[in-house]
Amino acid sequence: MNLYIKTKDYFLTKEKFDLLFDAENEMLITSPVPNNLEKYYQSDDYISHTDQSESLTDKLYVFIKNYNLKRKVRLLNCIFPEKGSLLDIGAGTGDFLVTAKENNWRVAGVEPNQKARRYAKTKGVNLAAALNLIPICSYDIITLWHVLEHMPNLNDQLAHITRLVKNGGYLILAVPNYKSYDAHYYKEHWAAYDVPRHLYHFTKSSIVKLLLPHGLELIDTKPMLFDSFYVSLLSEKYKTGKNRYLAAFFRGLVSNIKGWSSKEYSSHIYLLKKE
Repeated sequence: MNLYIKTKDYFLTKEKFDLLFDAENEMLITSPVPNNLEKYYQSDDYISHTDQSESLTDKLYVFIKNYNLKRKVRLLNCIFPEKGSLLDIGAGTGDFLVTAKENNWRVAGVEPNQKARRYAKTKGVNLAAALNLIPICSYDIITLWHVLEHMPNLNDQLAHITRLVKNGGYLILAVPNYKSYDAHYYKEHWAAYDVPRHLYHFTKSSIVKLLLPHGLELIDTKPMLFDSFYVSLLSEKYKTGKNRYLAAFFRGLVSNIKGWSSKEYSSHIYLLKKE
């Protein structure tokens, strides 16, 4: 595999990493992969594992998250109006499952982070610590919201996950897209690389190449329009050391405008069906 770009863990350790281009799957792979990935998540600022919103950036994240929660559940209700069983992998503090449960979905979830599981439990959602602890049964819909890029042993994990989807059921993925304008603009400072927590970096083509062998067909692709603004805000901080809100808003807006014509947005939701 050839070197695509050099970057580093701007969020926590400042360690340097390479992104290697996997031509077969049209995706990037983080190298090297640390032996102990858990330590790279051990920060009070890792907002997806907490409900804290102290800084303005955190408040923006929480605002966007709450908006997206409603949008995600509307998507579930649209593709499966009769409601059914839902498994959310990488459930964080459980907010998506809480919202889905309020909409009459039967919910289950997986979250490896103990602190996040404790938060979820206070909301009435009990999460399993690992996927292999989920009872073997079939789900109408399985969701991974910005989770696939974190998962080691990717093909083995996908094989396990797709076995849990009912025939005629759906797998919904949301991942960043390194072919977006904001990725090209910020280069090594693009926050959605988030090495080494993100082990893989996808495109629309790579999702099809990865999922087709597992019996899943791509039904639809949808943009996550708010992601470009949040990712640009973090990227500005990584690039300049400053919270440049106006510059981030401008770059996020440009990314969405360019995405409208190129269909390459900062992040995409992929809707896949198991036949």
